[in-house]
Amino acid sequence: MIYCGIDWAERTHDVALVDDSGQLLAKRHITDDAAGYKLLLDLLAEYGDTTENPIPVAIETSRGLLVAVLRQGKRKVFAINPMAASRYRDRHAVSRKKSDPGDALVLANILRTDMHAHRALPNDSDLARAVAVLARAQQDATWNRQTIANQLRSLLREFYPSVLEAVATWSNGLCRPEARELLRLAPTPTRAARLTRTQLEAALKRAGRKRGITAEAERLRDILRADYAHQPPLVEDALGKQMLALLVQLEAACTAADDLAEAVEEAFPQHPDAEIILSFPGLGVQLGARVLAEIGDDKARFADARGLKAYAGSSPVTRASGKKSSITRRWVKNDRLNHAGYLWAFSAITASPGAKAHYRRRRDQHSDWHAAAQRNLFNRMIGQLYCCLQKRELFDEETAFPTELAAAA
Repeated sequence: MIYCGIDWAERTHDVALVDDSGQLLAKRHITDDAAGYKLLLDLLAEYGDTTENPIPVAIETSRGLLVAVLRQGKRKVFAINPMAASRYRDRHAVSRKKSDPGDALVLANILRTDMHAHRALPNDSDLARAVAVLARAQQDATWNRQTIANQLRSLLREFYPSVLEAVATWSNGLCRPEARELLRLAPTPTRAARLTRTQLEAALKRAGRKRGITAEAERLRDILRADYAHQPPLVEDALGKQMLALLVQLEAACTAADDLAEAVEEAFPQHPDAEIILSFPGLGVQLGARVLAEIGDDKARFADARGLKAYAGSSPVTRASGKKSSITRRWVKNDRLNHAGYLWAFSAITASPGAKAHYRRRRDQHSDWHAAAQRNLFNRMIGQLYCCLQKRELFDEETAFPTELAAAA
């Protein structure tokens, strides 16, 4: 048995091959281009790599062109956490020396000694991987949009509180097209106070508003003309220019999030698992795509539902030493899936009578805090999702929550 370790870098990579006894068979320094990839594949073929019996590879990343080349065929690629690789390095040298060829050798030896303790990259379909790219990008764009909106809100509190009061009743607040159009039209409170009802109506129409334009324009004019404290004129103008710069970033972030959301809505329904995922209460297209992106469609990835629950961070973890024992929530988990699970459980409480009854039972009978009760609900529902995906069945309320529904009745 031959094992391969690759120390990944931006421009070049170091490769090491070892056998069952740990003897170094070969090492190479390759470039991150097509020529380097061909040299790597030729080296693996020289030491017995075939289509039916490929050599397993350990590398410290799970993405990139090099990983895509290695994942072709039946080859198992193991993405080793850099922290885990650092711990393994101490087994070979107590002097704490470090080199790129040495790290490649450490990665190869990780597979030689403990390959059973590490999980290979899942064998997901190309469509599932494409959905994962879009869903994660949309999630990042949403987070980036909220970050910029928070920065803009913090700036407006310093000199423009009237506009914050004006958009307070709108969902999504500063991210709405009406709010962005209003700020573009009047970047300072002094200019906002001079806006007429006709100008406000035109701004609302440009933002795409269809109903209640006259009443909304009247409300905005009353708020913007109310009595507020002002910064000195020069300072106010400078803050207005700073606000416009942030507004450009916010508009770009909103456009990116919307475009990626449309791409997700187009790609996710094409997946065979989409119908099952969308049958669960609380899961829409965007949130369902995020769940699929993290769990994939490789049915052999998780041995049972408990493995998926631990991966999602919803199941508790027990820490015991001597006479001391504690049960706490997991800190090492898939953060994206855990975040999607929090939103999923929150939505399911209102979308499913059984989920709401389960949540209330955790709050009332077990004295759980809100987050703990939601995490318990997510733990149960993601286990049900695993079973439905394995059996190719849709979600059934009576099967999922028979006890809770009977108690609620």
